[in-house]
Amino acid sequence: MEFEGVNVDVNFLRDYSVELEKEADRAEKSVYKKAGVHFNLASPKQLGEVLFDKLQLDPSAKKTKTGQYQTGEDVLLKLAAKGHEIVDDILTYRQLTKLKSTYIDALPELINPKTGRVHTTYGQAVAVTGRLASNNPNLQNIPVRTERGREIRKAFIPRDKNHVLLSADYSQIELRIVAAISGDANMCQAFKEGKDIHTATAARVYNVAESDVTKEMRYKAKSVNFGIIYGQGAFGLADNLGISRTEAKEIIANYKREFPGIQQYMDDTIRFAKEKGYVETLLGRKRWLRDINSSNFTVRGFAERNAINSPIQGTAADMIKLAMQKVHRAIQEAGLKSKMILQVHDELIFDALKSEAATLKPLIISSMQDALALPNDVPVIAECGQGDNWLEAH
Repeated sequence: MEFEGVNVDVNFLRDYSVELEKEADRAEKSVYKKAGVHFNLASPKQLGEVLFDKLQLDPSAKKTKTGQYQTGEDVLLKLAAKGHEIVDDILTYRQLTKLKSTYIDALPELINPKTGRVHTTYGQAVAVTGRLASNNPNLQNIPVRTERGREIRKAFIPRDKNHVLLSADYSQIELRIVAAISGDANMCQAFKEGKDIHTATAARVYNVAESDVTKEMRYKAKSVNFGIIYGQGAFGLADNLGISRTEAKEIIANYKREFPGIQQYMDDTIRFAKEKGYVETLLGRKRWLRDINSSNFTVRGFAERNAINSPIQGTAADMIKLAMQKVHRAIQEAGLKSKMILQVHDELIFDALKSEAATLKPLIISSMQDALALPNDVPVIAECGQGDNWLEAH
């Protein structure tokens, strides 16, 4: 995969860079207008003074050790949630300038002059969870949560007119692993019946029929589903969803009541880690946690959250690596010329000959689904799309 590299559409990136510059410029001017003063928006010190001394957005604003106001993304997001429009513009400006400098302007510089392609480097022993790490450029970090970030995927294209990009990924793999490892009857059942897991969770947590689950209920249930895996408590959930601590506590209490197997898994895993000093994936790959018995509450809490999460993320990492080997062998055995070119978390991307795409898709899907059978008969589902760029394929 490192050797093959990926083709990048330089013209698209150049045009997109100009577009983002204009948008960032608009956001910047809007900030100055709303602030009533011109200052250096890239300076956290000046920004803090404008937001908290001049505009008085938060009387209890925190300061750093050096005495300047904190203006990190988490601080700004909380202010934005309170409806301060100037903060939306600041966040927009930051997002656009970061996308532009980190990816859009940087990618063309990283094209190899001999191959005309971008070649990332994968680290096998960087991430403690066992996932492959991508570096120089880091192609796993392209932000996909925002529309502007997703657009960058349009720049990744097939090698020529005879090829098409295929993107195959696992459906909600970490939650499936949670269900399988914990053996929670309700969650396992939902996956076996092919339900949308967040809707099924919301129906149980709010005690309503699945057909009556609202968009907001599903969104909150999704946040709990993923938050629980990372050991998130009521405080974190309330922060995340912008709801009261009381509501967050109630949601978590209902969740634990409806999915008792998950709480059991968390308790058992922490107990195992405290006794043995490590946790392991389904395949027995260990992660040592030296702080699991620390007398410091914060340090121990961090190790406990890692204990809960590592077997899940680690098993997902093992599964995709096994899938990659399986797909590679299947491509060789079928005598195909298509190439696997990228791995991003739960997703594999292929530079496929158009004439081979129809043959390749079922090979990829079956290889991914059969890579590692999960306990408690929890089904593993993979999906595959195609397109003339990465965004289209996904």
